[in-house]
Amino acid sequence: MQNPITTIPKLVAQAARQYGDTLFLEEGQTRIPFDDFARQVHSVVAALIELDIQPGDRVAVWAPNISEWVIAAIGAQCAGAILVTLNTRYKGNEAAYILQQSRARILFSIGSFLGCDYPAQLDQETLPDLQHLVVFRQADSATATTRHLTPWETFLEQGCRVPAGAVQQRMQGVSDTHVSDILFTSGTTGHPKGVMTSHEQNLRAFTHFAEIVGLQSGDRYLVINPFFHSFGYKAGILACLLKGVTLLPHAVFDTEDILQRISRDRISVLPGPPTLFQSLLAHPDLHQYDLSTLQRATTGAAVIPVEMIRHMKSRLGFSTVITAYGLTESCGLVTACRQGDSAEIIATTSGRAIPDVEVRCVDANNQEVPCGEPGEIVVRGFNVMQGYFENEAATRDAIDADNWLHTGDIGVMDAAGNLKITDRLKDMFITGGFNCYPAEIEKTIAAHPDIVMNAVIGVPDPRLGEVAKVFAVRTPGSTLDAEQLISWCRDTMANYKVPRQVAFVDSLPMNASGKVLKPELRKLSGHRVSGHGISGQ
Repeated sequence: MQNPITTIPKLVAQAARQYGDTLFLEEGQTRIPFDDFARQVHSVVAALIELDIQPGDRVAVWAPNISEWVIAAIGAQCAGAILVTLNTRYKGNEAAYILQQSRARILFSIGSFLGCDYPAQLDQETLPDLQHLVVFRQADSATATTRHLTPWETFLEQGCRVPAGAVQQRMQGVSDTHVSDILFTSGTTGHPKGVMTSHEQNLRAFTHFAEIVGLQSGDRYLVINPFFHSFGYKAGILACLLKGVTLLPHAVFDTEDILQRISRDRISVLPGPPTLFQSLLAHPDLHQYDLSTLQRATTGAAVIPVEMIRHMKSRLGFSTVITAYGLTESCGLVTACRQGDSAEIIATTSGRAIPDVEVRCVDANNQEVPCGEPGEIVVRGFNVMQGYFENEAATRDAIDADNWLHTGDIGVMDAAGNLKITDRLKDMFITGGFNCYPAEIEKTIAAHPDIVMNAVIGVPDPRLGEVAKVFAVRTPGSTLDAEQLISWCRDTMANYKVPRQVAFVDSLPMNASGKVLKPELRKLSGHRVSGHGISGQ
């Protein structure tokens, strides 16, 4: 039996040897085989060496799902740097916070995307550690920033003076325990925290994932899940490298476009949130598209109707549909259903623990509760994060003395070990596959001059699963209306965080210590959080 690959540099080298001229990346006219991908990764490593990027330095990527994202990110990791991913929906101040906290020395960014000039958003931000801003596809869109920008092609040329031996030495110096990425996940404090995971952890977890889903060389994998999220990056890029699968990045969700791509590009693997599959099934011209190549799907991150799983098989043609659960602090993966599970198990649970990982549901005293009883989900195993970046206190709060990661999710486990997520200790809810943290949204809304105080909860939405609803107390005499507040939020925060509903109130329900009683607000909305799925960045 072949020894497991434990670092991303070794993964790239093995994929080049094993799959050679098999196509790895396909985007538009771009066609990059596995062996050529390895050469392009070497060019990135050389350029980073030339720029004096050292092992352990943080390298950030802020771009949609395009081939350059993959080359830059994997190249950075092969140079021993730590990948920091930035959500493409972030506004400038949100991206700057991550760059400041991680002290990233270099940022790879798209120039303009969907009418938004990404580098220009950072113009007014203080970024003392950021030395280089490399722009993908700059020729496609001029940017109006005052910062010095290096085109991607120019960046790659800078590595020409670096000998091949230096590149090899750098890549060989990366070990399995080195941190490969820091994915920032928000928390109940309202401040994003950087989750550190290592090369070996991620490759081990997503080797299990790839085998559970049944990925194999020859598959064609349309990655709609954003690369900045563990679902797109780890379950997408890493899984494709592990199994010799062709990766087809997809930048913008559009139902018709996705149906055309499935048919035209002969897609066999299609992961995504339930909203993706619901949108496909609801398309009036679904029958006109050739979906005969579809074989494998993974989903999660919301409540899933049993009928949807059945329709994914009968109408979309999937032979394998897997639901899973994870969080950024667990490399993005904790449990998964298995091939052969019933539609009921797939829809109503998140499956069983992946190999070599323990999962329990515990009470307030950290004692395991009986099967069928709700408790906080705790996880122990190789997939538990190294900790939060430069935040020991938060790490101690999350991982107890016996190395159990406390997820903050409430679940029920059946006798077979299938986990059903029923509630959340934290206020977090999931909008279209993205984690939303009320404390973070509340902190932003509190800066509005007409808002005295506010509280945010998640409420059901037929398309997105749950969306934000804000209960807000206005300043005396304010004429601020709901439309104006929502518009202000759209200018200030990523759009998935923006409240879809606003309720202006004279006061918020509080307990004796002044804490807002969220259960009371949920009663007002007739809502109680429930759901399951992959929880990520």
